Amino acid sequence: MKIAQIAPLTESVPPKLYGGTERVVAYLSDALVELGHEVTLIATGDSLSKASLEPAWPRALRLDASIRDSLAPIFILMETAARRASEFDVVHSHIDYFGYPLLRRLGIPSLTTLHGRLDVPELAALYRVYGDMPVVSISDAQRGPLPHANYVSTVYHGMPESLLVRGNGAGGYLAFLGRVSPEKAPDAAIRIAAKAGMPLRIAAKVDKVDEEYFARDIEPLLAQPHVKYIGEIADHQKSDFLGDAVGLVFPIAWREPFGLVMIEAMACGTPVVAFNHGSVPEVIEHGVTGFIVDSEHAAAEAALRLHTLDRGRIRAEFERRFTAHTMARNYVALYERLAERRKAPVSAVR
Repeated sequence: MKIAQIAPLTESVPPKLYGGTERVVAYLSDALVELGHEVTLIATGDSLSKASLEPAWPRALRLDASIRDSLAPIFILMETAARRASEFDVVHSHIDYFGYPLLRRLGIPSLTTLHGRLDVPELAALYRVYGDMPVVSISDAQRGPLPHANYVSTVYHGMPESLLVRGNGAGGYLAFLGRVSPEKAPDAAIRIAAKAGMPLRIAAKVDKVDEEYFARDIEPLLAQPHVKYIGEIADHQKSDFLGDAVGLVFPIAWREPFGLVMIEAMACGTPVVAFNHGSVPEVIEHGVTGFIVDSEHAAAEAALRLHTLDRGRIRAEFERRFTAHTMARNYVALYERLAERRKAPVSAVR
């Protein structure tokens, strides 16, 4: 198939450091090419992909200090997609509702993967206007706040099977990986590690919007002797960081749509202690790939039992459920279904 992938412009594809959506787009695009499809990636010019790159903006917006109007590049992105749309069998958007006015009018089969939170009040009104747009959820739990959107499937994220390697947890620490923000609750991770009497290493970025939260609520906690703050890390550092950890602490305080870091940990054979919110029960199998808990006290107790879980089994579950090729095949099934609908003859009105 000839497939267009429309990526956000906030980060390159894949991101140089932290980034969820653009990382998934990178994995999906490469996997589709490996499966024999002709893929065009419409993204930033500093992206790297096995797909044919169509640059809509020179570089990632987050790392470009000269940007004053971040919406202008998005309009260029959509225009770039529109001008080439007739070349494709299907257009797959990852830019949320920004693409709907365009996709509705292209006359080309399309779908949009919803990568973010759906518990925003304005979305109910928006989806009364765009209720016909085919969308994909990244977990069944993600759909909860917006049940009436036109969901065509749930497709779990995946990542390249060889990207991260299994570790043995020899570092003896708990790991926190991701973003410093109230919904990710790094303060809870610090308290959990303290209760368990275990060291904690934090590899996380701080977005501009969370700088005040970091300075007020998190930075004072980093002086504690059991805490080591590393900052943002890149993909090539994750095997060591996660593989050497006894476990990943994932004390989320929100309806997590997916949680890519959980499958990154699983790829390293590292079990996860996670709060029972959002997608967690769909990704983690309690007592097999980690422990699902409802309190910091229970998380601390679970952390002391992480060594009882089989790291080889955890890696095997990642390979069974969450590889990039599994994700890509699931999307291809959707692409083919959408393309067939377009070919189907319209019944005559009687």
